[in-house]
Amino acid sequence: MSAQTVAAGASRAVSTVALDRRRRNARAIGVSLVLAVLVALVSAVSLTLGDAGVAPSDVLAALVGRADRLTSFVILDLRLPRLLAAVLVGGCLGLSGALFQSVARNPLASPDIIGITTSASATGALALVWFGIGGLALSGVVLVGTLVAAVLIYLLAWRNGVSGYRFVLVGIGFAAICAGIVSYVLTRADLRDVQQALVWITGSLNSVDGTSLAVLAVSAVVLVPAALLVGRPLAALGLGDDVAAGIGVRPERTRILSVGVGVALAAVAVSVAGPIAFVALLAAPVARRLVGRGTLALVPAALVGALVLVLSDVVAQFAVPGVVFPVGVVTGIVGAPYLLWQLTRTNRVGRGG
Repeated sequence: MSAQTVAAGASRAVSTVALDRRRRNARAIGVSLVLAVLVALVSAVSLTLGDAGVAPSDVLAALVGRADRLTSFVILDLRLPRLLAAVLVGGCLGLSGALFQSVARNPLASPDIIGITTSASATGALALVWFGIGGLALSGVVLVGTLVAAVLIYLLAWRNGVSGYRFVLVGIGFAAICAGIVSYVLTRADLRDVQQALVWITGSLNSVDGTSLAVLAVSAVVLVPAALLVGRPLAALGLGDDVAAGIGVRPERTRILSVGVGVALAAVAVSVAGPIAFVALLAAPVARRLVGRGTLALVPAALVGALVLVLSDVVAQFAVPGVVFPVGVVTGIVGAPYLLWQLTRTNRVGRGG
């Protein structure tokens, strides 16, 4: 075989890889745009719903500052903060789940399965019930407690590296311990404190205020680009640690950074809305089915998480007239069957990372 033939074959291979990459990038961009449009449409519809129905034209007038005082109050002060919180919390949870599942290479490795959000529940319950902490201080306490729990889970799961099954199993065990702490705190607390804590633990957007929304927005501005940055080398770990190290990626450093950013995203979301179940678990697999594996699924995962939570919040508010459910009730009803299906499927095909 001549050198020219070898060079031509190598050139064709490089062109094929480049073409496939361009197609995948174009597909990811197209899917992201469609998801963004869906989020915008559902969000717009949600602003028109409620006891005080508002026409779409009046919603637009309120957003640009040309509506009357009552309409502006309903849209800007009551509905828009809740909607923005749903979009940001859902996006953060979806992105967090995508990072965790990529690190562990396991579809069950989401923050609500491996004990991250449960540790946030335990921290938040202790802070709310025993110490009366709320508002911005509660966000800080939950963030610190969740980071400490994540470090413990990672250290317990580490044995010359982190495998998917060990990471998930250690997280499930840690989640059981945190659930026991929550139960103990609630059984020893005053009934009024228990009612407040239960709403938060279930996951609710009812108590979102301007301060918590501002903290959430600033955190998202910082953490979402960080997630996209750590996600780029994370994709190389799917080739194996030796191959990744050979192309200049430091496997353990990449995992630690990815877990840290994922924990921060989950903790910030939980500190505002409580541990909303299954959004992180659902978002990443849906995104991967749409665009394939790798870092291309990160942005779609965030958008899927936002779409799921906005839709769930609409159902929670208006499914039963006169009753507003915590949004975590709706996501739990949707997510529990998916978790059972994923467990049976993972067991059947023998996957786990």
